[in-house]
Amino acid sequence: MNLRKAIPAAALLAVVIVVTACGAQKNGQESGGRTPKQVRMNEQRAIDRAEEIIHQAVDGMSPKPTLERMTGAPVDVCIARDDHRPDDRVQVEVAYKLTGVPGSEAQNLVRQARDAWLRQGYKYNSGGEVDWSGPFPTVYMRTEPDDFWMDAVTGVMDRAKGEGVASLSVTSPCFVPPGKASAGAADPVSFEAPEADDPAARRALAHSSRIYDALGVGSAPTQPGEGLSTVRDGRGTAVHHTWSTLPLPEDERVRAVARAQEYFQGEGWKVRTVPTLEGLPAVVAGHPGEHTIAQVAASTTGAVRVAVTTPLGGPTSADV
Repeated sequence: MNLRKAIPAAALLAVVIVVTACGAQKNGQESGGRTPKQVRMNEQRAIDRAEEIIHQAVDGMSPKPTLERMTGAPVDVCIARDDHRPDDRVQVEVAYKLTGVPGSEAQNLVRQARDAWLRQGYKYNSGGEVDWSGPFPTVYMRTEPDDFWMDAVTGVMDRAKGEGVASLSVTSPCFVPPGKASAGAADPVSFEAPEADDPAARRALAHSSRIYDALGVGSAPTQPGEGLSTVRDGRGTAVHHTWSTLPLPEDERVRAVARAQEYFQGEGWKVRTVPTLEGLPAVVAGHPGEHTIAQVAASTTGAVRVAVTTPLGGPTSADV
């Protein structure tokens, strides 16, 4: 199957939302070189805060939209940690599509969300003006001081009529669930080694191999916390593969990430760059055919960090 094939705009918007949330927190915060924060939080507090941020954007909107939930179980795992340590942290993601209003109001709703968040004192998470003429104009922002990341996205459905769809997404910082060390079956996330000859593991490894070829840099020995793992949570089961390159000078890291970005774009992945506080480059790419997410980020350790996450039940090969 050709990865460049067209997919419906609504489906692609969903891919953008997933990639945005994962990139903003898991890459921009974790593998882009920032020191992970020790957040005193639990799942319910994170969900409540995310919902509050959503309603801060929506409650004053005109026309008033209806919130249609776009994600299932809100708890997800954190991956691609920059310091290679085993990572039991999770994060919460809440995303809604704004419905019940004319499609011509989609972009206006995103602008209203931006203005409402600015009035709350929240900050832009990327510099420069939004390209409102593009297919998916997106506003990236974050809260202070609790560091939730959010975005407002509009996707064009009918360019001739100027109609589209809009969505809002909020992702919490990573946090360790209370009682993680002793949590058993009630734990929202569990890790285990993939089964032998697991199709999802083969798919993740195949994507990693192609990213390796695109980077053109040798891989480093496997560090603690890296390698293959199967993760089961409220959303289902996925396979993660994380690895690092050999240490590189900063200019070579920048060029390597740029080569990975060119590879993703050439293969039809939905790609976006992720702003990081350290100014190091990072990209997050979503595979539209199988819902795999790949992250490539220059690390302050001198390496380029790679993480591939692919769900079970997808195609049996990365050659789709």
